[in-house]
Amino acid sequence: GFFQSYAVEVDVKDASNATCLYAKWMMRFLIKYETNSSDYKNASLNLSSNVTHNGSVCGNDTQAALLAVQFGEGHSWSINFTKSNETYQGDFITFTYNTNDTAVFPDAKRKGPITIVVRDTMRPVQLNNVFVCHNADFFEAENVTQIFWNVTVQAFVQNGTISKKESRCRADAPTSAPTVPPTIANVTTASTTTLSPSPTTGPRPVENPETGNYSLKSGNKTCLLATVGLQLNVSQDKPLLININPKTTSTDGTCGNTTATLKLNDGNSTLIGF
Repeated sequence: GFFQSYAVEVDVKDASNATCLYAKWMMRFLIKYETNSSDYKNASLNLSSNVTHNGSVCGNDTQAALLAVQFGEGHSWSINFTKSNETYQGDFITFTYNTNDTAVFPDAKRKGPITIVVRDTMRPVQLNNVFVCHNADFFEAENVTQIFWNVTVQAFVQNGTISKKESRCRADAPTSAPTVPPTIANVTTASTTTLSPSPTTGPRPVENPETGNYSLKSGNKTCLLATVGLQLNVSQDKPLLININPKTTSTDGTCGNTTATLKLNDGNSTLIGF
């Protein structure tokens, strides 16, 4: 099940009290941590009703904008935005969780704040456009999965007015159905929406999946290559086999110094993360 998670709304003002950075979103965190008995547990960290945004910065042509929030017992999250002549985009996400929070980490072996930094994979957004993503997206690094949904954000707001022009994320494409944030149990597996099959005279064999070529770039260089045919075998009352069609599957993800994440979205509410 899900713990209560609250929506966050941050409206950052400049010196003239005009909005310069606006965001509203929901997020939660799945954290794997070591216990005093040297085994590992999964914890779910959710936003509380009391969230502050100390340290948020408007940004300008030479300084990055910063959206920063603090919540719970010493936890914090931030993202910085930079802009070019025509676009803006998120660069890095910084998340700090405090294992002294015994309500979330009752038996953590390592005590104190732990910080991770993840490169954001947000595509550039046209200036004076608001970025919107209702479907769930996630970032994985260093035993932490960050999950976001119902996101609305605009950096470098012009004239203090939130734009009515939207730039949608890939997951919100018309062929995608709305998703819910994954739980600890399914975050590394596919989250699928299944329709009841039409009656048939007998079980129809599922053909082998078509091989797809998937790749990620870091700057101008390819940092990850995958050539693979994917078939999901979903355990339920009647086993369900799903072939991933590379022709309708979009690729996203990120490459880091020690980790890489490949995310595939087949446009049918199936999201697979490697």
